[in-house]
Amino acid sequence: MSGIFGVVTNGDCNQDLYYGTDYHSHLGTQFAGLAVYGRELLRRIHDIRGSQFKTKFYNDYKQMQGNKGIGVISARDEQPICVNSKFGPFAIVTNGFIDNAEDLANQLYKEGQSFSEVSDGRINLTELAAKLIIKGKSIIEGIEYLFSKIEGSCSLLLLTREGIYAARDRYGYTPLAIGQRNTDWAVTTETTAFSNLGFKVTKYLLPGEIVVIDESGVKPKQKGSSTVNQICAFLWIYTGFPASCYEGITVELVRERCGRSLAKNDDVRVDFVAGIPDSGTTHAIGYAMESKFPFRRPLVKYTPGFDRSYTPLSQETRDLIARMKLIPIKDIIEGKRMVLCDDSIVRGTQLKNYTIQKLLECAAKEIHLRVACPPLMFPCKFNYSTRSIKELAARRAIRAIEGRDVDDVSAYLDEDSNKYKKMVDWITRDIGVTSLRYQKLDDMVKAIGLPKDKLCLYCWTGNQLNKKI
Repeated sequence: MSGIFGVVTNGDCNQDLYYGTDYHSHLGTQFAGLAVYGRELLRRIHDIRGSQFKTKFYNDYKQMQGNKGIGVISARDEQPICVNSKFGPFAIVTNGFIDNAEDLANQLYKEGQSFSEVSDGRINLTELAAKLIIKGKSIIEGIEYLFSKIEGSCSLLLLTREGIYAARDRYGYTPLAIGQRNTDWAVTTETTAFSNLGFKVTKYLLPGEIVVIDESGVKPKQKGSSTVNQICAFLWIYTGFPASCYEGITVELVRERCGRSLAKNDDVRVDFVAGIPDSGTTHAIGYAMESKFPFRRPLVKYTPGFDRSYTPLSQETRDLIARMKLIPIKDIIEGKRMVLCDDSIVRGTQLKNYTIQKLLECAAKEIHLRVACPPLMFPCKFNYSTRSIKELAARRAIRAIEGRDVDDVSAYLDEDSNKYKKMVDWITRDIGVTSLRYQKLDDMVKAIGLPKDKLCLYCWTGNQLNKKI
């Protein structure tokens, strides 16, 4: 997932843009960029792998003067893309994943189009979005055309001289919220960006909704749907920042409820409860609150400078981060029984090879792993995360049990089935913990607080509202 931020002020917007974009740093690890419209359209992009956004853009943002701008922390592509078009110059940032990008690009090639932003043999999805928008008779019509053609998701901010177009993808897989500060306006993926800048949330964009933000405020351009919504549930479980709200529901409170639910369904006796930093921490706090076992920190993360090990595209980078960022405290671990809470088990290799291994090397007596969501069974179709079934720990377990890859995994989705138990037992042995329990799907949904049909649960169930969005 990427994070996007935009702001329109009655003065210079660059400081708000700089800090507002930086508050999305937990969402991307590859590139970051800013674009500002003042006398002209200005853009800066930097590679942020192994560095921090603030350091890279500290000198740039002060020189980018204008009253409106957009920024992005990108999980994969270089953004913003700047275009001279029949609509005039504009810059665009996107958040999402276009699953049929190759087919759409081939269609544009046949029409005589070309792509300038190409790296590693693949096109830039934000540039693809821009080229599809240009096919419309207006920017609004172009955004609707983009939405009608893609499979996957794409929320976006588009900066023109007149203002910022903000559009949330048709089924709302990724969030966008509007904020106001006196006569200034902002739009963001993460509401975390608003608090310290003085903005208050005034509206969560509906799926498919399009607005234009200018000096006079927010102007509706296309109504969204209040009945069709499939926001990513993983935002609350792992991806989102604790202080953020989506659909008015705070991440931190959901994670507390997840931890409480895990404890209610458990009967293990331990010396303390711990979470794997950072996102597992609040799940553990909720577990400790419910179970009355003390919360302790046997593993601490060394500074915020280390990225999340889940988001980088290469396994080598993920492994390096997993090995380096967590430091065990032997005096807390040695000879102790612990419940260890984590948000999820995706691939499981880092958990096994680094986190659990560190605890065992410090002579942990028992490690009871409790996971805040069900086993991940399907690669995400709507954002950058897992791209292959073979990556997933649950699928490796099924392959080992069945002796082959199987297409129909419905028996393993049933939390009361024998096959589900065998799968969990296999993962328990593979990771090397004393016991393992996953959150039940209905309990996770209850912790979030939205109806099941308002959440995207594809990575757990394989079901989606509509293939084409």
